[in-house]
Amino acid sequence: MNDAQEFLGQSVEIILDRPLGSQHPEHGFTYPVNYGFVPGTVSADGEELDAYVLGVKEPLKSFSGECIAFIHRFDDDDDKLIVVPKGTEFSDDEIRQATHFQEQFFRSIIIRPADDV
Repeated sequence: MNDAQEFLGQSVEIILDRPLGSQHPEHGFTYPVNYGFVPGTVSADGEELDAYVLGVKEPLKSFSGECIAFIHRFDDDDDKLIVVPKGTEFSDDEIRQATHFQEQFFRSIIIRPADDV
């Protein structure tokens, strides 16, 4: 099993199965950011480790970037990496705004490389 913490500050390859502008297959909302997973990983929910790609304004199929943080959900075993173009920064408020479309339904914290879990 892969822990989201091990990806903090690392370069990460993401496969985007829900690119910017696509519709969620069950809930019908439109993705305002690229969303995908780290291939070859397994997270606590038994699926691949999920990731939001921020700072890119076009739909993608894959992306290589830097993991600057992750969202740890208290009421769901499904942490989400925050991956951005190398050298890009986002505040916690900017991350919350960008991921609100989905994260609004969960209690969570944003964990950064210097934070303790």
